[in-house]
Parts: sequence; structure tokens; C-alpha cells
Amino acid sequence: MTLLQDILSYNEKFVSEKLYEDYITTKSPNKKLVILGCMDTRLVELLPKALNIKNGDVKFVKNAGATVMHPFGSIMRSLLVAVYELNADEVMVIGHHDCGMSSIKSDETLKKMLDRGVSEETMETLNYSGINLEEWLRGFDSVQENVQNSVSMIKNHPLMDKKVPVHGLVIDPGTGKLDLLINGYEDDQK
Repeated sequence: MTLLQDILSYNEKFVSEKLYEDYITTKSPNKKLVILGCMDTRLVELLPKALNIKNGDVKFVKNAGATVMHPFGSIMRSLLVAVYELNADEVMVIGHHDCGMSSIKSDETLKKMLDRGVSEETMETLNYSGINLEEWLRGFDSVQENVQNSVSMIKNHPLMDKKVPVHGLVIDPGTGKLDLLINGYEDDQK
């Protein structure tokens, strides 16, 4: 059985036995919070449990590294939609220790792409078109700096409501311990 078949088979049972009823909620977050977090597998269940978050409590936006890379990219768009359309009154950026993005080397990732069939011509075309693939795939050296940069980009975005607190935290993916980097309630945050 393929992974897809396994998932679809389980889903059929999930629906027929009405297991979804435990998760029924509205589309607006009960705690009026949107969280930008990392897609790391260790955080799928740990992060909500460590924050006492249940289904329906928050909006989750996830990507590699909990990073806002571009002020008008899809991450920032999702955060703005959460604030203006889905009633989130606060934003929380949560990075984590031992993040894969802190060790990623763009040249190695590009080689893996070539090894899996992406053509050199495609990469040259993208680079010629102004997309610096080395920079685009670059990770970060410090999770703390990455969280601080993302918080700053969100807080200072021209379309973000200036009254919305933007917090920055780092979680330990082994224990769930949170370290507060930026308290968004403090007025002196930039």
C-alpha cells in the first residue's frame, strides 16, 4: 500500500466514524492569536501542547525556519489576513533550537536538486531572471536573530496595525521550554 492509499484509507474511517466531531470549531481563533512557526516535525504536537493550544484556538502559519523572507510574500500575506479578516489581535513568531535552517547550505541543496533531475539550464535561467538561488535557499546562523528579524519585519510592515503586539520566542524541540526574546506588549520594540 502506498502512503497516499494508507492516508485515504484512514481518512475514510475517520469520516465514517465521525471522529472529526472532536475538532469542530469556527474559522476565527478563540485566543485571537496567529503564530508563525517552523514546519519541523518535532513541533507538530509539541508546540500546541507546550502553549496550551487546542484546535480552534489560534491560526498557525508554518514554513522552513519560521521566517518572513519578503515583506510582500505569502507568509506576510497570511499574517495580515489573520489580523484583518480572521480576528487575530496578536502575532507570535516562534523559532526553535536545532533548526534545520540553521545548518542548510544552499550550494548543497542546489546539488541535490541537480542530482534529482532539475536541469542546470533551469537554474541558470532562474539566476539570469534575477532570482539568486544561493541567497533564496540560504539558511540562518542564529535562530534568535532570525526570530528578531521576522518580528521586526512584521511589526514594521506598512500594512500591519501598529497596535498589534508581535512577540518573538524560541522553543526547545526536546522539552517544549519557551524562551521569550521579544515581548510585543512593550512599546519600545521596533
